[in-house]
Amino acid sequence: METMQTTFIRSTSDGRKVEVIGALICIDGNPVADQLVEVKEHPNKAAILHALPNAAYMAGPIVLTVEEGSLVRGALAAAKTAETDPVEIEKRFRGAWNARSREAGIE
Repeated sequence: METMQTTFIRSTSDGRKVEVIGALICIDGNPVADQLVEVKEHPNKAAILHALPNAAYMAGPIVLTVEEGSLVRGALAAAKTAETDPVEIEKRFRGAWNARSREAGIE
């Protein structure tokens, strides 16, 4: 059985551990999110920033600073498996090329 990589992020004010276990963000080993949302894109960004001005990311109910978000993003990226299917690789390249062309005004 393969063991999952665990990355400690911080402890909450009540002593629970915030960690990235595999591809999940967890509090005391219980998954709460599988991705980060930037506060500037969050529907409640005004309330979040009013309560916690240094908030940069949300992971479910967890508020993260820029540094903590960077740790989480790195741990989530490390947990991803490498893509080996040539069709999927080609699809990703095509999507990136099309996005770059749209940004440049070429369509």
